[in-house]
Amino acid sequence: MKDTAASRPARTYAFPPGGLPGADDDPFGTAIFTEAYAVIPAAVQRDIVTSLLPGWQDHRVWILARPLSGFAETFAQYAVELYPGGGSAEPEPERDAQAVLFVAEGEVRLTIGSERHELGPGGFAYLPPAAPWTLWNHGEHTARFHWIRKRFVAAKGLQLPNPIVTHDARVPAAPMPNAGDRWSTQRFIDPLDTRYDFHVNIVNFMPGGRIPFAETHVMEHGLYVLEGTARYLLNRDWVEVGPGDFMWLRAFCPQACIATGDGPFRYLLYKDVNRHPSLTILK
Repeated sequence: MKDTAASRPARTYAFPPGGLPGADDDPFGTAIFTEAYAVIPAAVQRDIVTSLLPGWQDHRVWILARPLSGFAETFAQYAVELYPGGGSAEPEPERDAQAVLFVAEGEVRLTIGSERHELGPGGFAYLPPAAPWTLWNHGEHTARFHWIRKRFVAAKGLQLPNPIVTHDARVPAAPMPNAGDRWSTQRFIDPLDTRYDFHVNIVNFMPGGRIPFAETHVMEHGLYVLEGTARYLLNRDWVEVGPGDFMWLRAFCPQACIATGDGPFRYLLYKDVNRHPSLTILK
């Protein structure tokens, strides 16, 4: 299955810039780490913080979030740069891990079992636990994608979820109550299907759009800003964010948003859902 160029919107999807700033640049920046949230701005997503993954060829990765005791414990979030010819025949090392891939730039070939999919910018894939999948860049240009991993929590009476492969342009934006087109959400995974224990959505704000209250809830979040700018409330602090900035929120961290630019403000959002909280306290 292949998305044609005509089917894709004229959108941009932010990704770590890499490189290094000038040697004389001021080291003062906007990175923040607190007991309730972290902000990893695009400006610090540089070459010196990349890693290589076992079983992968011709690549590098920014690991933006990982389970951290006492902070956010349910997911890991990567940004992967895949050079021509790069990829993996065994990308996932943990059998009970599930994943979402979201392509920011370039083209990748995703194979799930015997089905092959060509994904370009805006391409989305959900990969269930234990699903056999491979990913390769057979093109002439570097591909860049976001990868979110979560350990699957089985539930009695529920079958394993199905794979999902779709595209940003094919997922309608559902307006939030009383917000019109100023605040909407694209839900790649059916929110009523309890087989899925996490969601990855794109949240959209038009200029002046806002979350009109301080959300406070049990879900953990990873928010990667795809485009636009906003003032974002994190716990007690209003933070200015823009393309490529990553926000990492533990459970119960208050949050709100006011879009500030002349164009849309959009971010890729992770949250854990649809399961009983464990009553075992992790130590």
